[in-house]
Amino acid sequence: MGTYTEKNIRTLNWNEHIRRRPGMYIGKLGDGSSPDDGIYILLKEVIDNSVDEFAMGFGKAIYVSIKERSVTIRDYGRGIPLGSLVDASSKINTGGKYDDEAFKKSVGLNGVGLKAVNALSVSCHIQSYREGESHFAKFSRGELIEEGRIATSEKNGTLVTFIADDELFENYTYNFEFVENMLKNYSYLNTGLTIKFNDKEFFSKNGLLDLLNEGLTKEPLYQPIHLKGDDIEIAITHGNDYGEGISSFVNGQYTTQGGTHLAAFREGIAKTLKEFYKKDFDPSDVRQSIIAAVSIKVQEPQFEGQTKTKLGSKEMTAGGISIRNFIIDFIKDNLDNYLHKHPETADIILKKILDSEKERKAISGIQKLARDRAKKANLHNRKLRDCRIHYNDKNERAEESTLFITEGDSASGSITKSRDVATQAVFSLRGKPQNSYGLTKKIVYENEEFNLLQAALNIEEDLENLRYNQIVIATDADVDGMHIRLLLLTFFLQFFPDLIRQGHLHILQTPLFRVRNKKETIYCYSIEERDRAIKKLGSNTEVTRFKGLGEISPDEFRGFIGENIKLERVRLSNDDNIPELLEFYMGKNTPDRQGFIRANLRQDVIVDEL
Repeated sequence: MGTYTEKNIRTLNWNEHIRRRPGMYIGKLGDGSSPDDGIYILLKEVIDNSVDEFAMGFGKAIYVSIKERSVTIRDYGRGIPLGSLVDASSKINTGGKYDDEAFKKSVGLNGVGLKAVNALSVSCHIQSYREGESHFAKFSRGELIEEGRIATSEKNGTLVTFIADDELFENYTYNFEFVENMLKNYSYLNTGLTIKFNDKEFFSKNGLLDLLNEGLTKEPLYQPIHLKGDDIEIAITHGNDYGEGISSFVNGQYTTQGGTHLAAFREGIAKTLKEFYKKDFDPSDVRQSIIAAVSIKVQEPQFEGQTKTKLGSKEMTAGGISIRNFIIDFIKDNLDNYLHKHPETADIILKKILDSEKERKAISGIQKLARDRAKKANLHNRKLRDCRIHYNDKNERAEESTLFITEGDSASGSITKSRDVATQAVFSLRGKPQNSYGLTKKIVYENEEFNLLQAALNIEEDLENLRYNQIVIATDADVDGMHIRLLLLTFFLQFFPDLIRQGHLHILQTPLFRVRNKKETIYCYSIEERDRAIKKLGSNTEVTRFKGLGEISPDEFRGFIGENIKLERVRLSNDDNIPELLEFYMGKNTPDRQGFIRANLRQDVIVDEL
């Protein structure tokens, strides 16, 4: 047994703690293939500081440059006080964000962000310009290498150049599309701010109205309503798709997981329209097909996690006003006033609500039968192997809750035997699901597979009741598996696009090949990786092609759905037109689609003879 004495107690330096526990500061590390990978959080942390300067009235432009792995951000704010540059860059609990007079409504509350960038970068150069003087400091992995003061003719502001440490972020590259989307949001939320990125420029004159209009892929039912007040801005319209497309922001930060302000916005819209029309509408009918954005500014926002994707604050510090009441009251006063002045828009919204209500009531009887079937099925068959901890539980592991959707008994059996029963559940499909393209939501209740899947996810009434944070499509890497994956994607795109927008839907990446000799085993996810592994291991190499998940032993599978799980998040951007996507991929077999398939055919999903 191990001993536990004073020798086991040690104090980590600030940068050691960040490097050992990067997830506490920037979420996951990643390789840049997902917009929430750590390299983008590092970039965001620096830009947040520059945007905070603009919000306080200093500097109207921010320059961002990425050349290979070197990132440079230059703002024209006040600049970090010269005498505090090193401390502000390398001492936890040191920074200007603690002073409400210097930063009243900043994104970063505790000033940890720049320290995280410093500690997680192999090279970090920070330079401040103030009133003809400049102080620079150069670091490597958080250790100060060089510092100095020089005279300068540069305008006031701060320059940060960093290269993320490839010991932590392995084989990473920047996806400029993700960076551009981030910078666009900053410009929408900070009207008058110019952001230049490499050879592109982002600027917004009309804030959230620009965000909504530029994100629309087809004509909305009515011109977006734009409402602005002190510390709050809202833009609203309706379309014809299922679900709710609502973007939410706090102090310029895109809160992808919503939080207090989003819940209040959804409640406020439903309550205001019910009162305006003097009808007791179901909130789901009011919000069906809504397209909206809401932005608020709060003193000392409390986010859940350092990556700031969900607002946890309940009170506004200015006067202790409830965020919920603040938003609901604003919507009630301003939206009600707008609709009285624009009766033609009010009529369109009323018709949309009535159409949604009519559809919902038309399938209410089917819903009841479907609920009864789902309850009975959950009790008496093995379609759902549930887990103990769920996303809507108040449990520290709730974020880990995962539902694997798989096909057949062999694949579901492998996952069931390999899974963490606390947080991982398995839903087993029976054959191929129906192609739901072009169908109404009635099919969700009439089709047993769809109905049971909806019941397992607990999303019949509201997505707020979702039982699993991660919904993972786990199908075989063959033609049938790809077809089932496409049919499931169609189901979610057609009826529950918000699950995708909120980042809950994923594809499980499992190895296609196992290459091994007596000394080493390498799992490969492509033909290229297989060939490199064969070359590395040399002669007497055994190569196995995994044609189905059921061919992977439970012991092996445990490694692919545990700590080393590889998930590809299904992304849906504002530029994606869902009807056009579904028509192209799931509609009639057109020559255009045939050409696309031929041009993008992946050899590694074809069963090849080795």
